Amino acid sequence: MTPVCSRLLCLLTSAWLGAATIATAQTSGTFSQTGNMTVARSQHTATLLPDGRVLIAGGTSSNASLASAEVYDPDAGTFRALGSMIAARRMHTATLLPDGRVLFVGGYGQGTALGTAELFDPTTGTFTATANLITGRGGHSAILLSTGNVLIVGGYGTNAYPNVAPAELYDPVSGTFTPAGSYVGRSGCDFCAPSVLLTDGTVLFPGQYPAQVYDPATDAFSPAGMMIHDHSTATVLPNGQVLFAGGEELGRLADAELYNPTTHTFVLTGSMASRRVWHTLSLLPNGIALVTGGETETCSGAGCWFAGSLPSAELYDPAAGAFFATGSMAADRETHTATLLKDGKLLVAGGVSYGGIGIFRGSLASAELYSPEVLVAAPALLSVSGDGRGQGQIAHSGTTHLATPDDPAAAGETVDIYCTGLPGGSAIPPQIAIGGRMAAVLALDSVQGAAGVNQLRVRVPIGIAPGTAVVVRLTYADRSSNEVTMAIR
Repeated sequence: MTPVCSRLLCLLTSAWLGAATIATAQTSGTFSQTGNMTVARSQHTATLLPDGRVLIAGGTSSNASLASAEVYDPDAGTFRALGSMIAARRMHTATLLPDGRVLFVGGYGQGTALGTAELFDPTTGTFTATANLITGRGGHSAILLSTGNVLIVGGYGTNAYPNVAPAELYDPVSGTFTPAGSYVGRSGCDFCAPSVLLTDGTVLFPGQYPAQVYDPATDAFSPAGMMIHDHSTATVLPNGQVLFAGGEELGRLADAELYNPTTHTFVLTGSMASRRVWHTLSLLPNGIALVTGGETETCSGAGCWFAGSLPSAELYDPAAGAFFATGSMAADRETHTATLLKDGKLLVAGGVSYGGIGIFRGSLASAELYSPEVLVAAPALLSVSGDGRGQGQIAHSGTTHLATPDDPAAAGETVDIYCTGLPGGSAIPPQIAIGGRMAAVLALDSVQGAAGVNQLRVRVPIGIAPGTAVVVRLTYADRSSNEVTMAIR
């Protein structure tokens, strides 16, 4: 057996530690242009892959749904074309699975809600079909649960409005969809905010009246209070509350509100400087939320009228409960994507641009990067070699011995995984995948004598294939760590 008492503690205390902290608002973030996409597109998906690249897929251009896909390389600052999806789709979802594949679900083809789904394998760069949805839909949400299943919730089928599509669960192991619990409400909103994974593992579904929460343990939805406005964006904040901002409700909204998961109540917070819909809302590593672009309108005593797309951006500081201006994009855009990269920058890509009534500039191929004042890298799993590769600093719980080939862990056993880069004071839990399956996180602690190092106690999933180098990966707030290995018998 390999002792870790001296080796592990020495490694932890001597390693360079870049732990993130929850900061106050920044106002000097800047945008800079990066390479253009190979295809102009909007209403597409952008998924951060475990290796740090961003997978861009589908969308629409010139009123036609797209099947093409491409990847952004942050090191080179360039996009490269990939093969195409099996189906052309827009307003679909893309979900990174525990095994590193990406699940694409539904969307709209040429005016038709799609019931198909497919998988992208980054190791081969290929798309393959998986089982069909029970109910075709577009404009829905897809949430990876702590069970490893994906909840497909909301959205509309062809000619289904105002009745949203029923919830379904996708099992990556069997590759099948099954019905989930029934909604409590009966009618959907016009511009629904996406569903979000709450810090306790339940899912807030704001696309019904009232809003409701899905509990994976009971496979049931329950009422969660009434939203004040119909919002089109949402993000979970480090304090566990959910921020909603902008949208459309008899006109574009500048209002924002917060959902408290403890009291199941919605309350107004500070408003944005600009009215927006079809914008993005992203949580930055410092705990501040960034709004980019969107469609706006100008209002006066005579009423409000469409005023085109916006290049501006705003920051929301949860401590102040207010929005602050930050740098503007090079292009005004809406229905674009915003993806947080491993280095802490945010990739903004594509969208459409309107200059005002009767002025349509079309879909965009351009992309740009938002850089906060301080870049905070994604969390990192520690390895024996110290380079973040190979055998991880993963010990049998309560012991000083690593889970190596000569002392492997067993399925169902608890192990202690060591990492850096998790922000202090955040209620958002990390997720751990072992052997391509979600592992239950039982505890998260700081390591005494090693500032910035965390110890995660997790249970090794049942049913994973044994091996001497089983892959382990951590995800926090949609950013993956490096991959290390452990031995499992």
